[in-house]
Amino acid sequence: MPIPTPFHARTSQLCESHEWRDWAGYLAAATYHPSHEHEYFGIRNAAALIDVSPLFKYEIRGPDAADLVNRIVTRDITKCAVGQVMYTPWCDDAGKVIDDGTVARLKDETFRITAAEPNLAWFQDCGEGFAAEIQDVSQQLATLAIQGPNSRRVLNQILDEGAVDGLKYYRLVEAEARGMPLTISRTGYTGDLGYELWVEPEYAIDIWDLLITVGQSYGLTPAGMVPLDIARIEAGLLLIQVDYISARKAFIESQKSSPFEIGLGWTVSLDKPVFVGRRALLGDKAKGVPWNLVGLEVDWPSLEREFGRVELVPQVTGRASRAAIPVYHHRRQIGQATSHTFSPVLKKYIAIASLETGFAVLGNDIDIEITVEYERRRAKARVVKLPFFNPSRKKE
Repeated sequence: MPIPTPFHARTSQLCESHEWRDWAGYLAAATYHPSHEHEYFGIRNAAALIDVSPLFKYEIRGPDAADLVNRIVTRDITKCAVGQVMYTPWCDDAGKVIDDGTVARLKDETFRITAAEPNLAWFQDCGEGFAAEIQDVSQQLATLAIQGPNSRRVLNQILDEGAVDGLKYYRLVEAEARGMPLTISRTGYTGDLGYELWVEPEYAIDIWDLLITVGQSYGLTPAGMVPLDIARIEAGLLLIQVDYISARKAFIESQKSSPFEIGLGWTVSLDKPVFVGRRALLGDKAKGVPWNLVGLEVDWPSLEREFGRVELVPQVTGRASRAAIPVYHHRRQIGQATSHTFSPVLKKYIAIASLETGFAVLGNDIDIEITVEYERRRAKARVVKLPFFNPSRKKE
């Protein structure tokens, strides 16, 4: 049975929909309101508060901490300065992705890794022989994401003046909010301007109340998993077990993915001498991979035509879907769209898809399966670059 997060005393009061999801064994609000739209537009037009405490969090400390983290992940951690955060996957010996998350360098010999799934045993196996301590701190840290164009303005009301004004993208800073210590990282899962707050559970409710109070003037609203799912698809961000399957959970080899197959080739630092999966990834880089991750924009007139056959307007707005659907070139299936949604801000029906490499060419026209009144049909779509939504404020 899912357990409450440190913010549950407040999120449970605000969740008018009474709709919850199980996220890593914790209760997570799917949507606070009867409709998710207010929360979604909070993310994109104002500010949204998202309880992301269910993230798994690990700290690695000691003289060999940097060497150990560098062995685990594909990024070159020697280039990660104190106060910097890096996004990265980590792989098994065959170069297949196990999980992905962030690595924050808190001190010279202290790192914090976030993950979607449990990874303690894997990190401990990788750490055999290293002078480093690996600790699961998931329950020792409550985490809130404040995302949206007004998020900085809200934080400036509770922090010392200028505490986040100069904070660069994927950097972190130690701060105090009305005497309560917290770590603030300029990170998030929405592809917008945003921050994540890391606090001890004893301060969780007070931090929540403070943000809600000062955020009223800036349109701050709690947001659940449903609007977050739409936002992360717009941002082209992957979801484990949806857009790729962890190498630990795949039933067959073909379900596993190389970082090069899921759009994460840029995170693979093959010039560093040793890390788990390097040898296999050198081969992937040299010979290429059979699949590539792309964005798809579905042709709206095509949707109107297919739904119009039964006198309906396109029935594609609302919540995002994580149900994989086939993608075709002429009569041949060439891949699958794994996450798809109507984007309210772009006014487009979009999808994250894995296609055979030969068809994953920008501008390529393909077909995507849709269902119209229980009948499977096809609509036109085009291969586009990810992310779909990438506002300049995210990094400014």
